[in-house]
Amino acid sequence: MTHRGHQGGMTAARGASARPACPAAGIGQQTALKRLIAAALIAVLPLAASAAAGLPPLAQERYINDRLIAARIADRIRKECPTLGARMIYAFQQARALERYALDKGYSKAEVEAFLDSKPDRQRIYATAEDYLARNGATPGDPESYCRVGRAEMERRSVAGSLLVAK
Repeated sequence: MTHRGHQGGMTAARGASARPACPAAGIGQQTALKRLIAAALIAVLPLAASAAAGLPPLAQERYINDRLIAARIADRIRKECPTLGARMIYAFQQARALERYALDKGYSKAEVEAFLDSKPDRQRIYATAEDYLARNGATPGDPESYCRVGRAEMERRSVAGSLLVAK
């Protein structure tokens, strides 16, 4: 139940939701909405620019995706295998180089961040890495199987192998 206040605004009775008693209070909400719209446009415009430049979505950029999958493979191996670790400084350098690669191709920083924050893209990359590990003999609950895959990657000098080191 609502009643009119002395200034003509709506007030709430006993916890019911109502509009602000002061009509000017809606102005702050309008300003916030305008800021939200502006932020959305700022986020979307770079995406349109890369599309106009003929760039595929980052999820379809093979070089970038292959390296992210390799990094996930190495990460899983280092976590499961007690005798292999990560070359962390090198991994961070490679991550920066991959970001530079994307920016040099014409992707915006906002696009790169949106791609890396994308839950569906992360799930796809993780699933691809898990499939690769399973196809190559890594078995959950068997640390030595991850070690075997890791040592094979290191011997092949693959991208994943380059991120690993024997402890």
